[in-house]
Amino acid sequence: MKLFYNAKINKTCVFYELFFAKSLSINYFCKSLKKQTNQTLNSTPNSLSIKSIYADFKAITKAGLAISVVFSSIAGFLLGVADFQALQWVVLLKLAVGGYCMVGASNAYNQVIEKDLDALMDRTKNRPVPAGRMAPNVALVIASILTIIGVVLLYSINPKSAMFGAISIFLYTSIYTPLKTITSLSVFVGAFPGAIPFMLGWVAATGNFGIEAGTLFLIQFFWQFPHFWAIGWFLFEDYEKAGFFMLPTGKKDRGTALQIILYTVWLIIASLLPCLGYTGQLFISPIAAVLVFLLGLWMLFYAVKLYKLRTAKAARTLMLVSVSYITLLQLIYIFDKILR
Repeated sequence: MKLFYNAKINKTCVFYELFFAKSLSINYFCKSLKKQTNQTLNSTPNSLSIKSIYADFKAITKAGLAISVVFSSIAGFLLGVADFQALQWVVLLKLAVGGYCMVGASNAYNQVIEKDLDALMDRTKNRPVPAGRMAPNVALVIASILTIIGVVLLYSINPKSAMFGAISIFLYTSIYTPLKTITSLSVFVGAFPGAIPFMLGWVAATGNFGIEAGTLFLIQFFWQFPHFWAIGWFLFEDYEKAGFFMLPTGKKDRGTALQIILYTVWLIIASLLPCLGYTGQLFISPIAAVLVFLLGLWMLFYAVKLYKLRTAKAARTLMLVSVSYITLLQLIYIFDKILR
């Protein structure tokens, strides 16, 4: 029984460390949990149950991904506030918790809908629902509660924030998820809810949706394509088991790699728009623009490398670089505003 439990935990941790490298808290959790399972299990059954419930909650909400999304929302919020001295911490906290709830709800709904398909793939078969540790009805209740909490918290900030949060859940669960087994255009559809968090932060801070929020949306929208196509490339065989269409050409070929390069170029252009003076209150200094451009060239280098090599290793590297890109870009934007 102990060997089975250790194997199950190790597989789960490998999954988190691979896909959620952006979240240091997840890596710490996984390393800590591995160390504990290698020692004698002298804890009581009740404490083990609590740990299991906690771990399954993090799995059903995809905690690493959710924290990453919350970071984007916070970045957008900080860019939207007029004065850091008058920063409303309560609103920021509502945005963080509400944002986590909305992303967690989307992920929980997704895992209920795809429970049978998740059981077919190595990277997802140990999730709570397909592994049988959590009943679908329980996951559905969790998703519903998170949706209500998320909408209420975002609405308490302003109605537009709640509206965009609700739209994101609807698009992700009702359109993107079913399309994954039908067409590769699912990635295009999924890019819309995926691009909302950065924009949502601005809307939460200002109560307005204008050129500024639209620009933040555009940046994260174009980022989705090289990021998720890179994932679809190095997990192609696993996705194929469930019948998911994730690559634009349906194959790991030059056509897909070329589109990754093209969307990376569009991403760089979108990221530099705030330096041109046409994006309202959202703007960056020439120095920040140079840093963003260099960051873009770094990501483009690995996109071109994937085109040349067309290997799973090159795709995995591009995925990690893309995560670093969006994080560093948001930090550059924020520090540029602080230092101006």
